[in-house]
Amino acid sequence: MLAPVKCLLVDDLDENLLALSALLRGEGVELLQARSGAQALELLLVHDVALALLDVQMPEMDGFQLAELMRGSERTRHVPIIFVTAGGRDQQRIFKGYESGAVDFLFKPIEAHILRNKAEVFFQLYRQKQQLAHELRERTETLRLNEMFVAMLGHDLRNPLNAILTSATLLQRRAPDEDTGKTAGRILQGGRRMSAMIENMLDLARGRLAGGIAVQRAPTDLGSIVERVLQELQAALPEARIVTRRSGDLAGEWDAERLSQVVANLVGNALQHGAPGEAVDLVLDGDDPAQLTLVVVNEGCIAPELLPSLFDPFRSGERPRGRNEGLGLGLYIVQQIVQAHGGRVDVEPCGEGRRTMFTVQLPRR
Repeated sequence: MLAPVKCLLVDDLDENLLALSALLRGEGVELLQARSGAQALELLLVHDVALALLDVQMPEMDGFQLAELMRGSERTRHVPIIFVTAGGRDQQRIFKGYESGAVDFLFKPIEAHILRNKAEVFFQLYRQKQQLAHELRERTETLRLNEMFVAMLGHDLRNPLNAILTSATLLQRRAPDEDTGKTAGRILQGGRRMSAMIENMLDLARGRLAGGIAVQRAPTDLGSIVERVLQELQAALPEARIVTRRSGDLAGEWDAERLSQVVANLVGNALQHGAPGEAVDLVLDGDDPAQLTLVVVNEGCIAPELLPSLFDPFRSGERPRGRNEGLGLGLYIVQQIVQAHGGRVDVEPCGEGRRTMFTVQLPRR
């Protein structure tokens, strides 16, 4: 349930405060009364108000001075102010009031329905603001709990999955016949895919909950990493064609395991979404002494409507039916790992020859 809307009434005369209170009193509205500017500022320190009605003519601190002080404070600068005055319609005073931050001017004697209608507009706006803030807090908490659940689930799934993979490996080695060996192979293949998905979910949780994916730097040769990853990809996809070109020094201080993910995700993405049967080009450029550049190119273009969300987690709609091989986390994780190394990843969605090109730039240290 939302808290009541608070309205601040400031006037040095008790009878004026009583009259304003009688006009504005209603369900879900709490009226705060102050008989001076100083007292009003004290109330504003402890209460969030939807509207302030200020009498212009008060001793010591008039309504204009109080409004200027309110506008000078971060806590109260957005509080709507309506000035109430018994004076004549002096244009200079009205201009001064608006310059002080007023949203309206009311002249005594006040028309009851005008005051109530004007006040109700600001009360409704404040209630909507409260509702939106409440929903935002709820959704933020729900998202946090979901991400914690994903992290816990990923950790808890690892042990039984490792047992399945170990058992399938033993079964494949000791299979008494060809059919059993093939069945064990399918179990291994499915288990490895599931293991990759779990690792992706854990990386998502790490990136969201821990403020980014942690990396452990050590002297590393990116050429060796690429060799190992490509061997694994070729073993899983014997028909895949990957053309590699290298130049310069490929050494630097990086997290080898994390960069293996970057290479595997980018090349795997190119093989999956590129034109069937066409080669994927992988270029390692180490000619720059300060950084290394990794380029992955495949045939085909990315649809323009997908570009704004290309690196978002769980993005949907980009895969043709029947070709969804994962959770849609690959490019998100690539971006997080590269950024954790102080680098950047860019995409040219349809360059020369209608080819898609991903470019990763990694500082050497």
